[in-house]
Amino acid sequence: MSGPKISLEQWRALVAVVEAGGYAQAAETLHKTQSTVTYAVQKLESLLGVEVFQLQGRKAQLTPTGQVLYRRGRALLDEAARVERAAASLAQGWEPELRLAVEVVFPTWLLLQCFDRFAQERPETRIELYETVLGGTDEAVLDGRVDLAIASRMPPGFLLDPLVNLRFVCAAAPQHPLHRLGRPLSFDDLRQHRQLVIRDSGTQRKRDGAWLGAEQRWTVSAKATSIRAATLGLGFAWYAENIIREELDSGALKPLPLIEGAERQVELYLIVTHGDAAGPGAQRLAQLIRDGVAELCPPP
Repeated sequence: MSGPKISLEQWRALVAVVEAGGYAQAAETLHKTQSTVTYAVQKLESLLGVEVFQLQGRKAQLTPTGQVLYRRGRALLDEAARVERAAASLAQGWEPELRLAVEVVFPTWLLLQCFDRFAQERPETRIELYETVLGGTDEAVLDGRVDLAIASRMPPGFLLDPLVNLRFVCAAAPQHPLHRLGRPLSFDDLRQHRQLVIRDSGTQRKRDGAWLGAEQRWTVSAKATSIRAATLGLGFAWYAENIIREELDSGALKPLPLIEGAERQVELYLIVTHGDAAGPGAQRLAQLIRDGVAELCPPP
């Protein structure tokens, strides 16, 4: 297979002429002579058998073909820059990919903001997220499948690094029959109605402490499904207050007036699975998550 006819320097000359507004300006931008830039563009036209510029008055304008080549050349130069940045990161020991297991009770909006901050620094590093529940988080950590984890309990053999304390509330839609009772509620009242439960994502599934043993229950895999079902009045559930803040503020969900147990506290931990041997990317993302929690998710 033959190699490319056009060098990156020739593409760079073409792009510079377009973006700088002329050959003289491009030469100044590239720190080359005008004749060098002109020759590079003419050589590109000759090798490809196309006309990139045409004179209109005293100014060279892109032809329709030239417009296509400019866009492709710009993309090619951007990709080359990304490859160089990735190589530099790898030379410094930065991981090409980071994998995380994060309990679904952790606020998604906060996690995505942390990802965005990391991507601004290291856009070439891929992120793979596993949204897990209880045993699924443990297994991902113990099996070494992830670099970082945010878990509601610490698997054996890992250092304790508390991240955030989440307040959980028992909530249902305002039109739910439990709200219509108009009085403080007991656990016996709750057991008469459908509870929404998020499935343990581990292979050895266990119920969490919020399970009441109600005969009526719907078990789902995603917190978005549970929240949607609750807003439709189809059941009640315990939710981390931070993940249903919009629904509480809008009135789509309302805390149930329980006699006891209306609020619960759950501690989440940040686990760097490889400890001191973790790569710089894992360590940096872990720090951004800590900083994000401190800034955007203050203690209840």
